[in-house]
Amino acid sequence: MNLAKEKLIIPAKKYRGETSVVSARLPLDMIRELDRIVDRTGRNRNEVIQMCLEYALDNLAQDSNEGEG
Repeated sequence: MNLAKEKLIIPAKKYRGETSVVSARLPLDMIRELDRIVDRTGRNRNEVIQMCLEYALDNLAQDSNEGEG
């Protein structure tokens, strides 16, 4: 039996260099959902939040009219 091996893919970090602490108040339901993702993925909360923010920044409409049909 030939089982396909899954490859481990670790993307390069997009942001490097100095860091700074940013505090944000989040709804408890959102924190619980983040923690469920953390449990499923083995990442820590900081990594998951950074990934979400990177995605949002990369996909943010730059013009207030952008994205409107």
